Amino acid sequence: MWKPGTLLLLSLLWASGELQQETEQRRLPPPGKLDFGYVPAGVYETLAHYEPGPIGILFQLVRAFLHAVQPNAFPHDLIVKLAKDKFGAIQTEYKKAIYYEIGFLICAAVGLLFAILMPVVGLFFCMCRCCDNCGGEMHQRQRKNADCRRGLLGTLLFSTSLVITIGVLCAYAANQNLSSQVKNIRRLVNSNMRDLHTFANDTPMQIDYLISQYATAKNKVIYDLDNIGPLLGGRIHGQLDKEVHPALNQVLNMAGAMRETKEALENVSVSLVVLQEGERKLHFNLSRIRNSINRTLDDPGCLDEESDATTAQLCRSIRQSLSQLQISANFTRLPDVNPQLEKMKNVVKTDLSSVVHRGFYALNDTPHMVIEQTRAVVMSIQNLVGSVGNNITSFSKVFPVQTCLSNFTIFISHAHAKIEDYYPEIDQIDFYRWIGCIALCCMVVLVLAFNYLGLLCGTLGYDKHASPTTRGCISNTGGTLLIAGVGFSFIFSWVLMGLLTAMFLAGGNMEKLLCEPFHTKELFKVVDSPYLINPEWKNFIPGYLYNDSELELTTESLYSTCKENKGIYSALRLDKVFNISSFLNTTVFTKDVVRQLESFRIDLRGIILLESEGKQNLQDFSEAGLSEINYADFLEEVNKGVTVVDVVSFAKELESQTDLMPRGRLQTALKGHVATLQRIHRQQIAPMEQAMSALNQSMRFLERTASDLPNKVTDVLEAIEAAQHLISHNATLLINQETRKYSATIIGYFNQYIEWVKTSLALEVAPCKPFSNVLDTAQIMTCSFLVDSMNTFWMGLGCSTLFLLPSVILAVKLAKYYRRMDTEDVYDDMEIGNNGYHIESSQGVPNPVMTSVPTYDTMNRFPRASAPPRHIDW
Repeated sequence: MWKPGTLLLLSLLWASGELQQETEQRRLPPPGKLDFGYVPAGVYETLAHYEPGPIGILFQLVRAFLHAVQPNAFPHDLIVKLAKDKFGAIQTEYKKAIYYEIGFLICAAVGLLFAILMPVVGLFFCMCRCCDNCGGEMHQRQRKNADCRRGLLGTLLFSTSLVITIGVLCAYAANQNLSSQVKNIRRLVNSNMRDLHTFANDTPMQIDYLISQYATAKNKVIYDLDNIGPLLGGRIHGQLDKEVHPALNQVLNMAGAMRETKEALENVSVSLVVLQEGERKLHFNLSRIRNSINRTLDDPGCLDEESDATTAQLCRSIRQSLSQLQISANFTRLPDVNPQLEKMKNVVKTDLSSVVHRGFYALNDTPHMVIEQTRAVVMSIQNLVGSVGNNITSFSKVFPVQTCLSNFTIFISHAHAKIEDYYPEIDQIDFYRWIGCIALCCMVVLVLAFNYLGLLCGTLGYDKHASPTTRGCISNTGGTLLIAGVGFSFIFSWVLMGLLTAMFLAGGNMEKLLCEPFHTKELFKVVDSPYLINPEWKNFIPGYLYNDSELELTTESLYSTCKENKGIYSALRLDKVFNISSFLNTTVFTKDVVRQLESFRIDLRGIILLESEGKQNLQDFSEAGLSEINYADFLEEVNKGVTVVDVVSFAKELESQTDLMPRGRLQTALKGHVATLQRIHRQQIAPMEQAMSALNQSMRFLERTASDLPNKVTDVLEAIEAAQHLISHNATLLINQETRKYSATIIGYFNQYIEWVKTSLALEVAPCKPFSNVLDTAQIMTCSFLVDSMNTFWMGLGCSTLFLLPSVILAVKLAKYYRRMDTEDVYDDMEIGNNGYHIESSQGVPNPVMTSVPTYDTMNRFPRASAPPRHIDW
């Protein structure tokens, strides 16, 4: 069943093969992350863990005792050698076996010696008592410390009985624990079977989910192929734009400079006309105002220094300043810029900005060009991707997965049914076992009952005033019960010790050779020993399943992997024994996709960044004659100012001087001249100053523009040529690089899907936790339920049996103080006390001499004594 069962998951390998190897060798950058969701997983209900509860303390004590008895390491080499030789090597390796088992052998020898000697000693003890020896004589010799001895013996016997009771209780608890745990076997088995059914039922659903998730990668691939323009074309455009965009920006800036140059020339032309015309009018008006002021200063008030010296002095000052009222700049000598302006008008007739924008548009149309040039290849790849998906879907039907799982389910059901058939027998066997263990406990309990009843009756019936021959019935019954307990101890103890020794040997060796090595995984190392099960197989599992014993697949690795709830794919190392690529021919499909992707032919030579019209326009701009303008003459005249003196300041000064004159016709005339000067400034000088400012700005702009203009235009044209050469001739390398990245992204989606499938197979699909749970459940039932309980039983009852020895001795000695004697000690010349002891003070001597009585007259002289006391006993 195993061989076809393992094949049901081989179909999960369809995504592996040369595709993965090829992409790993190329080391291409990773694509975007795909989300395949979570593989639907069933819930396994078996909790293969056992907590014994309070009785676990007893289990630990038993293990500690076994470790003290058997501290040797697990005999791995010895067991392997014995197993390989089928125990034929025991004759040569018996010393190692004895050395390992020495602790068990010593304890077993002690137990067997106990079992053999106990009935023999009991027989001789009975014969001895029948001969009135060994405590069988119904005569008790009187001692001074009789009360103390009786109390000590009673205390020791009670303590011993308590120890025996504790041992019996431990054995009873272990017996009950085993019975209660046997009832849990059905629950554990049922949960394991349900988990196996869950495993079989969920596996096809998980496989279907893996197959269905190919659509995620497929849809992403198709999406990227449909958007090859923005993705591949956008990348190419982005890389080209880094080099092309600055060059086009330079041309665009030059187009702006052309417009600004034309505007500056127009401003210069207009300003020059305004300044020349204004200069003519201003010269006429300034001359006339000077003459008017001179005539006004010819007034008699300015000439009469004797009558008004201040006014005369002011008139002289004004007359002297009139020479400053004249034009400073000479704009008539400046040539016009009409030739340059006409050339610039011809230059700007060509809209260089539109030409540049056409270049930008051609560059930005790269994604569309990529779409058009790769349309046929994209359609071919999409068809290939669809074919891969169809083959993947159909491939799952190649292997009879559902049939194998159905057979596996039927096998589980049959196995479960057979196990169910054994439950009544198990319950019956456990019942008989429980009865037997209870019977063994009852043997010791019977002895304990006699001991406790004997102690109770002996203690309650004790009368300190009674002599040994006059003891009461209750006290005598207590002694009789103690002797009865002694008898049953001899009867049962050897049987108990024999059975417990056998249980000790079985349970102890099971703990040391099975349970403990299972926890330390030493047992797996034995099972995984090369050539152990089959001399021709190095490793049994791969040799049996795959006929390849060299494969590193061991019981320990299989168990550990399943223990971690990983997939059976990784647990059984299916990836090493089955190459699904040969079935799906995944490599051919991948190579076809890669070949199609590498067949992209993208030609960007149709992109024209700057047409010849734009280039000629730039040449015309550099030949517009801007360098022929005499910027120094223009700037020299502009910097002189309109007039020699500031007319506004001159008018203010004239007005202040006029205010110092006495009121009259002179002052009024001068006031009129001040108003005329202010009007001239406002109407003529101020517009000329604005025109001069505009002329100054325009000339400085033109001077900057004309500075090294041919070289600037040449640099721009060279940058455009370099960018155009990059697109037309050197873009192939760039296109190939971006195409490889795009191809890596497409192939990367398949790689992600493959890696996700492999990871899911290893960790999530068909998790084999139920199989490790089956082994753990078997270990729990064998070790935790059976072995631990059995070991605790023999240890508890064994301790009780061993303590029967001191119990026998103490009971025999104590019964002498409880039973009614037939004879007692009698003394002459002494006053006998109530307790049978003489009173020394009545004799007056420290050591009174015992009366000598002939032995032949003992019955007449001492009618209640079988023999007189000996002096040595006194």
